[in-house]
Amino acid sequence: MDKTTAADQRIYVRFPQEADAAALTDIYKRNRSFFEQFSPSAIDEFYTEEYQRQLIANSRSDRETDRRYDFVVCRREDGRIIGSVGLSFVVRGALQSCMIGYSLDQEFNGRGYMTEAVKIVVQYAFEELKFHRITGEASPKNPGSIRVLEKAGFHKEGLAVRNVKINGVWEDHQVLAILNPVD
Repeated sequence: MDKTTAADQRIYVRFPQEADAAALTDIYKRNRSFFEQFSPSAIDEFYTEEYQRQLIANSRSDRETDRRYDFVVCRREDGRIIGSVGLSFVVRGALQSCMIGYSLDQEFNGRGYMTEAVKIVVQYAFEELKFHRITGEASPKNPGSIRVLEKAGFHKEGLAVRNVKINGVWEDHQVLAILNPVD
């Protein structure tokens, strides 16, 4: 995927490269306690460069086999990686759907960066990958994440009760979705 060309966008997304492992490891380590408030805890190995390199290598084969699409979010001004976005749970056939997930370095929260990134990835998912529907889920305890999806055009569909186990507790998640406007 090429970098976006819109002059007004402050970020761009691209597929991760092996050289990104150190930056991703740094983001995940520094933000671990923040991310784990709203997402299931990752295994300790997740926070190593070797593990991140393996995930990046896996992401290439996942794209080639249409299973998952991972992106890094970079600031246009300096190319710095500030987060990630992924399309997972890809289902083809009659559904043509996937789920979006994302994480942003807490230092950059509240500035609209992730909303821009989600919009770019949704456009790619609809135009290039030909998905019909994309869902996203966010903890009601994380209203900023819900706002990201809403500002990117997602609509609320309901509450998935006791849907995700976070820190040993089954937590509810707000379910949101967006449909391909050309379908």
